[in-house]
Parts: sequence; structure tokens; C-alpha cells
Amino acid sequence: MVQLLSTATVTATGLICKAFLNSGLCSVTVSNLHVLLEALRNDERRRCGQGVVTVANHISTLDDPLAWGTLPTELYLNSKTIRWSLGASDIMFTNPVFSAFFRKGQVLETFRGNGIFQPAVDTAIRRLNEGHWVHLFGEGKINQPPNYPRTNGVARLPRFKWGVGRILMETAVPPLIIPMWLTGFDKLMPEHRSFPYKYFPKLGIKLGVAFGEPIPVEEITAALITRAGAQFAPGCDVMKQKQQMDLVRSGVTTIIQRAVEALGRQVSGNHLNKRLLDPPMGS
Repeated sequence: MVQLLSTATVTATGLICKAFLNSGLCSVTVSNLHVLLEALRNDERRRCGQGVVTVANHISTLDDPLAWGTLPTELYLNSKTIRWSLGASDIMFTNPVFSAFFRKGQVLETFRGNGIFQPAVDTAIRRLNEGHWVHLFGEGKINQPPNYPRTNGVARLPRFKWGVGRILMETAVPPLIIPMWLTGFDKLMPEHRSFPYKYFPKLGIKLGVAFGEPIPVEEITAALITRAGAQFAPGCDVMKQKQQMDLVRSGVTTIIQRAVEALGRQVSGNHLNKRLLDPPMGS
């Protein structure tokens, strides 16, 4: 019954999002969706415990679930082809109705300030070990392009949270990691609008959802080898090992952020603020 309610929630939400995207009230361009579909449909790898991770910039309250309205409808009917995600307790789980809805929608309640060793992160790791798909917004909150930090006129995403590194470091099998880049969602739901307008999407907005090629497993494996050396280095006390592990965790997180930003520059230029072009196929 629990799984049936979850499937019903995901399917209804997905169909509503798909209907909105196809309504003519906005337009959406999707690039390289085949990369994600091939990963989700590779049953052999997933039965062997290789999960799928997508990581995207986070520019709107509608990023998730609206971006998943671009998926084929049949994927909504299988928990392994619908993402698990982490959602802030103080935003998504504020009353019993919201809590029930988001839990049935495969959202893991995450508590800001509780660090990377909390149940939601543990559950995300467990889901990946079972071959599921976990989606991450590495920044941990909404950040829209005007607020991106800049160095010499080049925008960067705010630093990704280390929970990303922990999730990827502690899976039994390194997951397939696919960067994503979202455009236009910040214009669909701009931050800081007054009540009641802040609750309604703007119309006529051009949206973009771009998928990049999976991050080479060698990059993550190299970091994990460093992790093993840090964990078992002879003569290291506990504090020193912890510091070394933090550095490795930070390094893994940086690899992911760099990949998402690289895709963002292909799609949106150095200011990361608008859709310039579709990323080349196979890029």
C-alpha cells in the first residue's frame, strides 16, 4: 500500500508537470535526455548495485519536480526510475499534509545545520546501494544568477555542500554521476516577489534542461583511493585522519561542482545567467 501511494503521488505530480510544460504557457528545450534515460534503463548495472546520481544548479522552487515533467510517462510508474531527493525540513515538511505528500514523493527530510551525518544522507547512500536514482542540488538551497559569486567577471556557483562528497564516497559501487543545467526556472519563479505573486509562476518563459555526459569514473575512483590512504595511513591519530577525510570529501564535492559549472558555461556562458545554446551532443 505504501509503495502504491508513492507511485500514485509521483505519477500525478509528473503528469501535472508534463501538462504544464505542454500547455503553451511556457516552452522547454531538453538537451541530451538520452544520457539519463540510458542510465535509468540499464537494469544490469542497477541490479549490481550501481545507482544513478544527477546533480544540478538550483534556481527555483519549481526546479523539482517541474524538470521531471520532461521524462517519459512510463518512468513515473517505477520507484527505480524516479528520483529520490533531499528536501529541507523547514520548507517542505512544515505540516502533516506537506510531510505526507513529500515523503510519498520520494523526498528525504533533511535538517539544515545537522551536518552530513544525518539520517537523510544515510538513506540516500542506502538507496544508491540498491541501484536507485538520487538527485542532488549541490548548493543545498536556491541561488539565482544575480547572486552568484564572481571572480574577474566570471560567475561561479556557491560552494556545494560536503554531503555530496559523503554520499558519493560511501556507496558500495561508485554511482553513475550525470551533471545537469537548468535555465529559465529562475524567471518562472523569481525570488523575493511580494505576496501573493510569489506563489504563482510567470507565463511565457523559455525553460531549458540540459544533461551532460557522466563524470568519468576514474576521477571519483582516484579520490576514493586517496580516501583509503588517508583512512589507513600508519601513525595518523584520529584527528589527523578526520582532517584528511574532510579534505578528500571536499575534493570529491569539488569534482562534482566543476562538472556542473562546466556544463553551465557551455549552455549559459561565463555569467551562468541565460541560455545561449544547446551543449554539443556527446560533450
